[in-house]
Amino acid sequence: MTAERNGTGVGLAWIIGVCVALLTTTVVHSAEPSTDERQHGLKYSPLEQINTTNVQNLERAWEFHTGDLSTQKQALIAFEDEPGLIAGNLVVCTTSRRLIALDPATGKQRWIYDPKTSPAATMKKCRGIAAWVDDQAAPDAACKTRIFLGTADYRLVAIDARSGKACPEFGVNGEVKMQVSKPEIFPGEVSAGSRPAVVNGVVVVGSTVADDQRFDAPSGRVLAFDARTGKPAWEFDPLPRDTSNPAAETWLKGTAGVEGGGNVWSEMAVDESLDLVYLPTTSPSVDFYGGGRPGSNAYADSIVALKGSTGQVAWSFQFTHHNIWDYDTPAQPILMDLPYNGKMIAALVQNTKTGLIFIFNRKTGEPLLPYVERPVPQEGAAPGEWLSPTQPFPVGMPALSALQLTPDDAWGFTFYDRWKCSKRIAELSHGPMYTPPSLKGTVLLPSAAGGANWGGGAYDPKTHLMVVPTNRVPMIVTLIPRAEAKINKDQAIETRGSMMFASEGTPYVTKIEPLLGPMGAPCTAPPWAALTAVDLVSGSIRWEVPLGSVDKLAHLPFEWELGTPGAGGPLVTAGGLVFIGYTLDDRIRAFDLRTGKTVWKDSLPAAGMAVPVTYEVNGEQYVVLAAGGHSMYGSTMGDSVVAYKLKH
Repeated sequence: MTAERNGTGVGLAWIIGVCVALLTTTVVHSAEPSTDERQHGLKYSPLEQINTTNVQNLERAWEFHTGDLSTQKQALIAFEDEPGLIAGNLVVCTTSRRLIALDPATGKQRWIYDPKTSPAATMKKCRGIAAWVDDQAAPDAACKTRIFLGTADYRLVAIDARSGKACPEFGVNGEVKMQVSKPEIFPGEVSAGSRPAVVNGVVVVGSTVADDQRFDAPSGRVLAFDARTGKPAWEFDPLPRDTSNPAAETWLKGTAGVEGGGNVWSEMAVDESLDLVYLPTTSPSVDFYGGGRPGSNAYADSIVALKGSTGQVAWSFQFTHHNIWDYDTPAQPILMDLPYNGKMIAALVQNTKTGLIFIFNRKTGEPLLPYVERPVPQEGAAPGEWLSPTQPFPVGMPALSALQLTPDDAWGFTFYDRWKCSKRIAELSHGPMYTPPSLKGTVLLPSAAGGANWGGGAYDPKTHLMVVPTNRVPMIVTLIPRAEAKINKDQAIETRGSMMFASEGTPYVTKIEPLLGPMGAPCTAPPWAALTAVDLVSGSIRWEVPLGSVDKLAHLPFEWELGTPGAGGPLVTAGGLVFIGYTLDDRIRAFDLRTGKTVWKDSLPAAGMAVPVTYEVNGEQYVVLAAGGHSMYGSTMGDSVVAYKLKH
């Protein structure tokens, strides 16, 4: 069983061209691809036709089925695409990385591009595509507006946004075969699953490196190419390979050696005016044991700002030193103008799996929110481990989830449940966040699934509110001496089971499982997922609500808002609304941005574990969400793209 470096799923069985000129289009995030605000990570739309006074009148406008319903039992399948309105087409990236162009008003198919990914690749997901306008091309030239797509077999392809045909001048017949740093041990060990970034004519591509397979995993290199020709521009390895690298001093062995990872599996952010691309990096191999890589391990688990033209490091900040908790940097950074000391500052906000929020001057890297290095637990680690004595904590900004779990915090539906949970926690290694993984088993709260995860937050520039969904189910991580381990080949964490990872080249096999009571409920008090609005100026929580009902999963005849773990992110609009799917109850919801009150919801054909988008066509505003579920969370699966608009 493999999982990408994006946090372990903790689902629970019971809770858990033609007509372009006719279109008058305003797109959330993207009026034209060359000024694609998706790269700012705001998830904000200035559209306000749909607002708090009329949102109750939303109705289903159309539904499209992609036809991607994989039957691979061992595949990780997640329909996480955020469709893009590009050259008059609404372009959907399916779980098999096919691109389908739809009429944004009717959902009718216009063209399909199939990258013909190897069927052996087990990672069935796509987190979006990039678009770019070649300002040197003639207005009617083919590939003037082009789409960039990363594939599951680690290729970068460029196609014409109007016709869906390959751009022949890019690479070889429209594609570049990216090179993995060492031979893969299975097809798709390295893939390109998230949206590439485009900065001043350079396409930047991150990667997914399969989690916890081996200590000598492939490099998580970031590769850059000329957007016109596909010629290599530069590459950046987050792990230092020679002693001249400034990061090498944080690796006590001198360099990273054979370790891999540190990759960028989530979305990058771009400020073209500064010629900067911002990389949210992940942990080096392997996730839960770092005895072979002593030191804080920069530039892993950081935000790294690179010059788009050269790939040189402009600044960086590490969120987790010597990561052994799978606390990757999971979410796209949010770029915004934020009031600071009486003036507006170009800021970068980073949400983390720990639920901590960090804010920087995105030009210089200066922390706009102070932080302190606090001592963290130093006892109980597995033999051979190295621990960082401190970790960074921001000052003046609330944490979005609890940072520890003790026996006294145990929860249950009955006294018996609570007693059993308390007893189980007491048997395990537990304490403040950053208590190390151990042989007896360690409680992780936040878990490796968050806190916040890849969907990140959405930001409203008028109120300076950032809205973020968080997972709040604890996890147990146990390191088992290799000679004693029996790896379960039938991984089933989504059915209250455990998952085991070989972590070859280390002394231990890793076992992870959700911390649940006798009735299958988490041992923490609900909500088990929440939506939180944070005032980024005052540093206060404006409101917080449970996210998701357990009625469908628990077979109840009524809704019970206890929150359900999930994936995806929110969309904020100028109409004063927050749209989000995320949950295991197969619903899309709209919340009042000011109060957190649910003002509309609708049932989906499958879990909407993606990010909603909105746009305007022919004077009508649409809200669209990919509803296809996520296999690791045990959700309802499907292949739908669902659109809503106001009733006439």
